[in-house]
Amino acid sequence: MPYDLGKRLVIGLASSALFDLEESDQIFREQGQTRYREYQRENQNIALKAGVAFPFIRRLLSLNELNPSDPPVEVVLLSRNDPDTGLRVMKSIEHHKLSMTRAVFLQGRSPHKLIPALDINLFLSANELDVKEATIAGYPAGMVLDSKHSDDLTDQELRIAFDFDGVIADDTAERIFQETENLKDFHEHEKKMVDVPHSPGPLKDFLVKISEIQKLEEAKLSEDSSYSPKLRISIVTARNAPSHERVINTMREWDINVHEAYFLGGVEKRKVLEVINPHMFFDDQKLHLEPASDLLPAVHIPFGVTNQ
Repeated sequence: MPYDLGKRLVIGLASSALFDLEESDQIFREQGQTRYREYQRENQNIALKAGVAFPFIRRLLSLNELNPSDPPVEVVLLSRNDPDTGLRVMKSIEHHKLSMTRAVFLQGRSPHKLIPALDINLFLSANELDVKEATIAGYPAGMVLDSKHSDDLTDQELRIAFDFDGVIADDTAERIFQETENLKDFHEHEKKMVDVPHSPGPLKDFLVKISEIQKLEEAKLSEDSSYSPKLRISIVTARNAPSHERVINTMREWDINVHEAYFLGGVEKRKVLEVINPHMFFDDQKLHLEPASDLLPAVHIPFGVTNQ
């Protein structure tokens, strides 16, 4: 029987998001592919340092402890390396004890065409071009921004924060605000559409799969009161009342129950995110992401009207 990825949460992950490749990339840029290949062979047994997405991926994979015989999470490496130079990445994955066994090496080609073939719910990369190509093709993708965030290894919780419009939902409501620049018109539209669920955005399916794992944790807690759930899901949005109600109704329609929601009404997100301290924050606007990325791992979703 083929291994069924479709029933799992599947992350497609570039090595540029998982590890710190600054030194390797500099050698490639300045000395060319031949020297780069030699360098990776010479250092193949020296593990790469953790990159921005590493804390998020490590915790995500730990959720497979919920059902080791049928793990709910799969992370597939999608690399622009060839198999030879990519061996160091695989050895680094093994060194860091990440349960990732599936990998694709493409020798310089963009991996985005493989997203549907591998049932990937989210593709993460630090390569802006790869992420844009995936987004243009209609696939869920995000660019991991550079961050100096330091992981707390004693913290086993996995906190994920999402913007709403242009990330979980599409940009229909956001377009109304951007085109009119009138908050009153936006609120009136959302009040009129309060019982109409939003259309899905690029990360809706990713959130659905995360929510399914959340339900596995709830079931485990009901069986074992000593179990401590790891997942904590938040929505952090510039919306405020009365436009909050349609968000909640949409979550109900999709059978998703987030733990926390912050309807900030224009209050700077960075201040709230500093308190929440998520292991990954997803937003479609860099004006929210760039201040936050100083503090925590952040991903730009280059989707919708704010990115045109």
